[in-house]
Amino acid sequence: MFRTLTILAATTLALPAFADGHAASGDAAAGEKAFRQCISCHVVQNEAGDTLAGKNAKTGPNLYGIVGGKFGQVDGFRYSDINQIAAESDTVITEEVFVTYVQDPTAYLREITGDKGRSKMTYKVRKEEDAVNLYAYLASLSADATN
Repeated sequence: MFRTLTILAATTLALPAFADGHAASGDAAAGEKAFRQCISCHVVQNEAGDTLAGKNAKTGPNLYGIVGGKFGQVDGFRYSDINQIAAESDTVITEEVFVTYVQDPTAYLREITGDKGRSKMTYKVRKEEDAVNLYAYLASLSADATN
């Protein structure tokens, strides 16, 4: 319960800082290297259909727009039941949310939903630094990224 409150407080407090541009504290170049672990399941493909990262994998959802987005928002992707419940929570994917989620997707979804389901994402990012860097990399690929 304490962890849930801590995550919710951190997420709520972080929203103003991430509202414009979804600031990321990590190293996007290191995140690009870390993303190599993700390409077997995920792609980052913009609205025009340009592949920005990955190899057009379809196991996981397209990660374009995940920074500042919400859970379960990729049209046509078949999410797990628990992820669909999380989508109803309107949780904004900030750096803190992303980092916590990718380190243990099922545990995070269970915590925010209260449901006993499982995430389809079985891979866990082991190092927090890698998760922070992945977020920075994905932020650098977003439509509103400042270069």
